Amino acid sequence: MRQLDLGWRVNQTRRMARPRTTIHLVRHGEVDNPEAVLYERLPGYHLSDLGRAMAARVAEHFAEDSGRPVDRLVASPLERAQETAAPIAQALGLEVTSEPRVIEAASKLAGKRVDFPNLVKTGRPSWLINPLKPSWGEPFADIADRMDAALADLRAQIPGGRAIVVSHQSPIWRARRRAEGRSLWPLPRGRACSLASITTLVYEGDRVSAVGYYEPAADLLPEELR
Repeated sequence: MRQLDLGWRVNQTRRMARPRTTIHLVRHGEVDNPEAVLYERLPGYHLSDLGRAMAARVAEHFAEDSGRPVDRLVASPLERAQETAAPIAQALGLEVTSEPRVIEAASKLAGKRVDFPNLVKTGRPSWLINPLKPSWGEPFADIADRMDAALADLRAQIPGGRAIVVSHQSPIWRARRRAEGRSLWPLPRGRACSLASITTLVYEGDRVSAVGYYEPAADLLPEELR
């Protein structure tokens, strides 16, 4: 198994006596998508065989973790997130709680192959005009806001505890960028949020003190995604 640098970014400000709560944001595994469309929030998109293997690897990682017990397991209601959460739940003896606020971003591109010629044919090239908002779907700021709210409620439920949230690339990436005080708009290229990856946010009270990233299924990724 390839081990990646956790890349902890530690806030060096003086820490008060506040509960240290850890939330692991897990991206779902590979999806069975032979037509290579953007499935976004469309129903009926399940994990592929490889995606199930990735989910099993994530579950194995958490089962072998000698850190604090995990208090909550939360997942987006979409099939691919629920299917990724299932082996984690089995490995840790937890129930999966569905949380709609960590769902995939809403998009007008759902069900389409995303390339400019195809969008021109559909008469919708205007959807690509403003990538900073973005013009094709849910604003990045709205995604970050709903993730913030969901994670705040989770921290309130388990102060000083540990939780796993199974979500999607865009919400996880916006949550991380917001936590690091960085711009929300960068597009997929260059994102550190691979399939079945774990982005960890450590909170001192309500303030993020550290961010970590790990890919327990890195060796399972297709060559073009490594």
